[in-house]
Amino acid sequence: MFSGFSVVLMKQERFFFLALTLLLFSFACGETILAETPPPVGQTEIIEPGDSTRFLSHGGRERSYILHIPVGYDSSRPVAVVLAFHGIGLNAEEMVRISGFSEQADAAGFIVVYPNGTGEKSSWNGGHCCGEAAKNNVDDVGFVRALIGELSTSINIDSGRIYATGFSNGAIMVYRLACELSDQIAAIGPVGATQILEDAQACHPGRSVPVIHFHGTADRLNPYEGGATQAGFQFVSVDDAIQFWAEKNECPGQVQRTESGNIVHDLYAPCSQNSAVELYTILDGEHAWPGGEAVSPQIGEPAMEISATSLMWEFFDSHPMP
Repeated sequence: MFSGFSVVLMKQERFFFLALTLLLFSFACGETILAETPPPVGQTEIIEPGDSTRFLSHGGRERSYILHIPVGYDSSRPVAVVLAFHGIGLNAEEMVRISGFSEQADAAGFIVVYPNGTGEKSSWNGGHCCGEAAKNNVDDVGFVRALIGELSTSINIDSGRIYATGFSNGAIMVYRLACELSDQIAAIGPVGATQILEDAQACHPGRSVPVIHFHGTADRLNPYEGGATQAGFQFVSVDDAIQFWAEKNECPGQVQRTESGNIVHDLYAPCSQNSAVELYTILDGEHAWPGGEAVSPQIGEPAMEISATSLMWEFFDSHPMP
């Protein structure tokens, strides 16, 4: 009798231990699954070299941009970033093509971001110019601030080396960034456009912002001497724009000028807070990116005596945030 009872107990004990083992195994599996659940994207994203199209919601709009990561990117080291803004009616892909900034980034080891504007004829709100972006008062300055913030969550950005360049309407946009986002933009490189007079008069940067500007004297779309827009606004001349920033940056009154072929280079330096103002005038130059590719032959062929991209990066690299 006791023998049979012992057998029953042994069977019950085996069943109990088997059930307990299965239960513990179940908990263990559950813990493993929880441990493998990925944390937020910004903490785990693997950044690969090359181009990717990304999206960001801001101001009730879904915005997009192309992110170019250079070959040899090392996430353990802070990296410089160049924001490159296209002209009106163009897009990020066109800015990649005409500027050649991605090749420069691969050679020098910095990141390039090509944002897209808004509207049917994609544009930037540079203040009083241009297109639907200005008409609808799109918050492009806020978008750029949000874009920098988003990039900082997944990329080891050097916050003291964030730069902005732009072509045409994009150049107007980067002038506005120098006026209103000088706490984040270290230096700017406008190509082929200045500011509307009212926007220049309303410009009050929080510090001296280094500027390197490229402009052709035969530019028909944004004349070197300035002029009125169809909407009745007045673009300042290139000379007036450069003088404005030279005064803002407390530069010496005497310009250092060199000439070579069709290129006239004016340098105002040293200025306050280690800034500088430089102008590359392309004699008979059209509405195009010097050393790059034309938007179209009708708009203008680029001068090939200089490379705006390489000269601009050299300037940027020499002017981090003070």
